[in-house]
Amino acid sequence: MPAIQYQLHPKPDSQDLYQFLLRCKQSTHQGVASISLNVEEIDLLAVLNSFVKPDQKHFYFENHGAVLAFDTALQFEAQGSDRFSQIKSFIETTRKKSYQIGDLDSEFSGIHFFCNFSFFDQTSDRLFPAASVFVPAWQISRNKGRSTIVANLEISESFDPATATDEVLSTIQRICNVKVIRLALDIPKPFFNQNPVSDRFQKSVTAALKLIQSKHFQKIVLADALDITSPLPFNLVSSLSNLRSRYPNCYVFSASNGKGATFIGATPERLVKIENDRLFTVALAGSVPRGKTRAEDARLSATLLSRQKEKHEHQVVIDSIAQHLRNLGLTPQFSPPSLLQLPNIQHLQTPIRATIPSDLHLLDAVAELHPTPAVAGAPKLIACEHLKSFEPFERSWYAAPIGWMDHHGNGEFAVGIRSCILQGNQARLFAGAGIVAGSDPEKEFAEVQLKLQALLNALT
Repeated sequence: MPAIQYQLHPKPDSQDLYQFLLRCKQSTHQGVASISLNVEEIDLLAVLNSFVKPDQKHFYFENHGAVLAFDTALQFEAQGSDRFSQIKSFIETTRKKSYQIGDLDSEFSGIHFFCNFSFFDQTSDRLFPAASVFVPAWQISRNKGRSTIVANLEISESFDPATATDEVLSTIQRICNVKVIRLALDIPKPFFNQNPVSDRFQKSVTAALKLIQSKHFQKIVLADALDITSPLPFNLVSSLSNLRSRYPNCYVFSASNGKGATFIGATPERLVKIENDRLFTVALAGSVPRGKTRAEDARLSATLLSRQKEKHEHQVVIDSIAQHLRNLGLTPQFSPPSLLQLPNIQHLQTPIRATIPSDLHLLDAVAELHPTPAVAGAPKLIACEHLKSFEPFERSWYAAPIGWMDHHGNGEFAVGIRSCILQGNQARLFAGAGIVAGSDPEKEFAEVQLKLQALLNALT
């Protein structure tokens, strides 16, 4: 990928930027020019609130650091069994036609690709495609007290370097001038009308247990959905602010389709992260509520670590992930199981890592690992065949990969659980529970309701 090193910070020079864009125009009629600038820390939710229009795609992803991408320079959609390879091909083609300038050593500098996938490789959902990737026109990150602004421009026959130079510099100035927003976390909540999508969940658990007993599969993860109507349109920025403050150990995300629908959530589950020559993933399965007192919480934690049902459910996920990593030619290494404690629920987790060859593509790892037994079941192909008969709704982007990849091939994907779709004053909330031998339908239903209510309480 061509890279033109030029220090734009602290005051971008319009003549040098113009010359860079002019060279891009003269060298190719297709591709992307990417300009990176390291600046003082920017409030990303303030930018989301002030800059992003309803008809623009956006992507917000936070876990310690955060990134906001919005508007579109390039985009691509796919579906079918080869959707991951189609997205991979788009990314690689675009990387080869990209030109970069600026503070390229900064965190989150350069061209990035933001991706969403549906749970199944085909979807009838009219809101969200089975596979989607876009290069944003604007990308802003926050990490360790600094921010990086990235402008991406499609180079085409009609591209005008002079106009683009003026627009980039003026927009950078406007972004840097955005004021920090103060959001009240205890806004009185309106009354939400709640409508369960189905009353079949407990019956589905009972039916699934019979199939487990007859050895059809070891585990299946059944989801439930709750439809919500609010008297007022949902406030996206306020809801995200609630999620990030309540779930600091989760991935908080928001991805819109640019047509009025947004997929948001706070997931505790990493699917995969690649950083240079290392791959990181996690087995997350087995759950109990948090206790109302310190003593009760400790008792529940001890139960989670020792009870056979949870240990078995967790081991099924570990074994499956390990096998998929071996399918990629990797040798997985495991950390000891530990507790991931969230405000309302606690999980068993086992971090897993591996050293990777330089030619392993992040999208190949995503394709191999999705869906994990933590959101589908095991064996996963057999479990997935049964899911559609048990769930009378479209999963859409629920429990599916959501994440990003940079121009070096590094990136991170989370699993889109504890999530919902917002559209005006309508919302659909999703949550699931892993069903294994020994599961109790009433307890699994209670676990799902706990997850749904936790998400509902964050919405405003």
